[in-house]
Amino acid sequence: MAATIYVNGKAFPSPKRGLNFVVTTIVSSARTASGEVVGQKIGRDQNKLDTLVWPVLDAETWSAMLREFDQFFVTVRFPDMVTNQWRTLRMYPGDRSAEPYMVDDDGFPTKYVNCKVNLIDCGVIE
Repeated sequence: MAATIYVNGKAFPSPKRGLNFVVTTIVSSARTASGEVVGQKIGRDQNKLDTLVWPVLDAETWSAMLREFDQFFVTVRFPDMVTNQWRTLRMYPGDRSAEPYMVDDDGFPTKYVNCKVNLIDCGVIE
């Protein structure tokens, strides 16, 4: 199966069902004296890959994925639901979390469950 998400050119395992592709339109808005909303789109629509979850990952795979975020800003390639084409954007990770599931004899995790991260558009104009 082909990867759905690439971070810094590296294929991430396909996440579980439930990944949300979010497109946000940023608007400068105000109200007129009569209460009418007036506004205008600012920049381009922004994307968020929300609820990226991997049910089970071995510690080595999860660690390699997390290390991609060492530089904070990452290049992410993903299927754009608006254009139905691949899109590459500069993004940053939200909170990363996982639950240790299996440990070795020294108590060190060897497998994690519920590995989670969100990837958020930096807003850089392409």
